[in-house]
Amino acid sequence: MSTPQSPLHLARRRAVQAVAATGAATLLLVGCGSSGSSDKASSDKGSPSAATTAAAGSPAAGDKRTVKDATGTAVEIPAEPKRIVTLTQEDLDAVLALGLKPAGITNGQGLNEPPAYLKDKVQGIPVVGNLLQPVMDKVIAAKPDLILAGDMQDQQVLKQLREITPATLVTMAPTDDWKLSFRGIGNALNKLEQANKVIADYDAKAVKAGGELGANKGAAVSIVRWNPTGPSWMEKKQFASGVALDMGLTRPKAQDKDGNAHTPALSLEKINEIDGDWLFLSTLTDDGKAALKDVQSKPAYQELGAVKNNHTVTVDGSVWSTRGGPLAADAVIGDIGKALAAK
Repeated sequence: MSTPQSPLHLARRRAVQAVAATGAATLLLVGCGSSGSSDKASSDKGSPSAATTAAAGSPAAGDKRTVKDATGTAVEIPAEPKRIVTLTQEDLDAVLALGLKPAGITNGQGLNEPPAYLKDKVQGIPVVGNLLQPVMDKVIAAKPDLILAGDMQDQQVLKQLREITPATLVTMAPTDDWKLSFRGIGNALNKLEQANKVIADYDAKAVKAGGELGANKGAAVSIVRWNPTGPSWMEKKQFASGVALDMGLTRPKAQDKDGNAHTPALSLEKINEIDGDWLFLSTLTDDGKAALKDVQSKPAYQELGAVKNNHTVTVDGSVWSTRGGPLAADAVIGDIGKALAAK
């Protein structure tokens, strides 16, 4: 009598069958397949733009490129990926910003659905799991030829994904900013030149929008996520903080700290740390929303200068509290401009 096989074993076997049938965060090109351009790539070694140019053109079906992912691992990928699965909203944001439509996506951070700011762009695309928590059978069904795995650190999950397709890339390292990760994804998709243009357009838009803030030009903005246990303010290199700085805004003195993370939740005794000329508040869960609503009636909150001046703005946590991408950055610029230019 044969031993019953576990669902995971069956999923792995189906993964292999599906494949048979069908920082270093910049993901730099380290070699080419049969496109005939490897000599050019070697002569321009060290130049991402030159490397991408070398692999550009109209590759034949089956052509491959080799890139290094955010862990420094060399991965062979299709020269022109056709069925891309994204495991984070940052990967999804990047793919959409480059004009491509993924074959599978995951839900947004803290959500059981895609992030609201991308929802109209992902109608009809299969959801293959939650953020960095793919359901393997659903990934297999998407028939990916490239998986963008965000900052996935679970080696067991990565192993399973690479059984589905060896072309599985970790696209961001813990300290990478969104522009670096986006350029890497652009190179992996053979669209580095386009990615660089998207960033240049963003930079110009941020400067222009910051110059249109009138009396609020250069204002000190506090960027806070409200958790069930209290508020956390974002450090200067965190995504939304970086967008604000690109617009020429500043941070309150208490928040003038380098880093790309957020503080531990603050007690009411330290709530003055979240004050600023303007206070942007986000939540990610219903518990966080309830905690924010509860504190808004308390004297410690009401005594904040931003609250007294009616300078508080509620924003989407799935945009402001994430690692970001060009479409999210555009949304943050819009939120800041709408709030500050109106005063």
